[in-house]
Amino acid sequence: MLPDYLYIFFFLILGISFVGSAFIASWLLRPKVAPNAVKNSPYECGEIVKGTSRVQFNVRYYLFALIFVIFDVEVLFVTPWAVVFREMGMIAYVEMMIFILILALGLIYAWKKGALEWQ
Repeated sequence: MLPDYLYIFFFLILGISFVGSAFIASWLLRPKVAPNAVKNSPYECGEIVKGTSRVQFNVRYYLFALIFVIFDVEVLFVTPWAVVFREMGMIAYVEMMIFILILALGLIYAWKKGALEWQ
């Protein structure tokens, strides 16, 4: 059992050293010039900056994205369950149906509130 953990430890040390060596190499190879006013100014393809960079988006984009993520995660939960469905028994079936029912109720709620309408 110990050799299995040694492999994990070896790859953990290898990954940390790889990332650390990349940081050290970039620190050694970067130019050592102090920033000045020109370097610190924003650059917009040679254009003078007008106004702020803050842009407001409609909240419906975020709601639509969150609903997509919720149902995408549902697929991540249902797929492994479907693979081992026969070995899990009736209790696991009932639990998954409750899970799907809760998500279906959430979908119906979002549908009734108009969150799925793209305007």
